[in-house]
Amino acid sequence: MRYFKVAWHHDFDDEPILYFHEVGDDNWEARRVQFYRDGRREWADENRESPAIGLAEIEIASVDEIGSQPEFDAEKISAEEFESQWSAARNGK
Repeated sequence: MRYFKVAWHHDFDDEPILYFHEVGDDNWEARRVQFYRDGRREWADENRESPAIGLAEIEIASVDEIGSQPEFDAEKISAEEFESQWSAARNGK
C-alpha cells in the first residue's frame, strides 16, 4: 500500500479541500478520507460509499503526477498518518 494526501486549491464551497488516500500496489484506491472547509469529513472504503464520497473508478495516478497539476499539492505520508485521519473520520472527530 501507498499513502498520500492531496490539497485541492479552489473556491467551491461544497467540494473537498483535502484528501487522504490509501492506494494498493495495483494503483486502485482502497480507502479515502475527504475534508471540507466547514470541518466535515467523509470517508469511503470498498464496503461503504455515499452520495458525497466514493472510491475512484479509475487507477490512481502517482503523487508526482497529481502534484504536477497547479491546483493540487500532493505528498506521500506514512501509514500511521493515514490511519490517524481514517480513525478520526470514522469516529466523527
